[in-house]
Amino acid sequence: MKLFYSSSSPFVRKVMLVLHETDQLGAVELVQVATTVTSPDAALTASNPLGKIPALARDDGVTLYDSRVICAVLDDRAGGGLYAGGWDMKVLEATADGIMDAGVSMSYEKRLRPQEKQWDDWLEGQRRKILGACAAVEARWMPVLSGSVNIGQLAMAAALAYVDFRHPDAGWREGNPQLAAWFVDFESRPSMEATRPGAA
Repeated sequence: MKLFYSSSSPFVRKVMLVLHETDQLGAVELVQVATTVTSPDAALTASNPLGKIPALARDDGVTLYDSRVICAVLDDRAGGGLYAGGWDMKVLEATADGIMDAGVSMSYEKRLRPQEKQWDDWLEGQRRKILGACAAVEARWMPVLSGSVNIGQLAMAAALAYVDFRHPDAGWREGNPQLAAWFVDFESRPSMEATRPGAA
């Protein structure tokens, strides 16, 4: 299998965390690509018509894309049990992915759009999504973030790490002491250390 990836993508990092935690790194060849909406990578687009990462090219089937699909397939392949929490676990993963979506949208606005055309209200709207999601996790999902490793933990860790990486002033820790304390602890896991941007 080949994984089209960029180490700075939070969606890729989630997949890499799954590979680490299920001991499948040796089964995947990493193919680094540089791709944006305005400058897509040709090899990636040939495998994934959306031109987005991550994409997992399989030896025995069509290329998989969307990090949730890839993570579920990898977990099933390894019998990892990362989705043992059922629908609650999938909703938590979707919440984390929403944080990633908002963070990546902010990054595109800041990095790809000329400064004079950047929309401050758009950036603030995306930041509010991040803060709202974190508040919901603090209020509802902390029990799912405890216990054995699961997809909710991996997705949330990848999401929060990306916000810290690209938007350190977002302020997601304010009012969320349990989530902030959980992240401090989880960030020290070997899989998190190994998947920091630029480490892979």
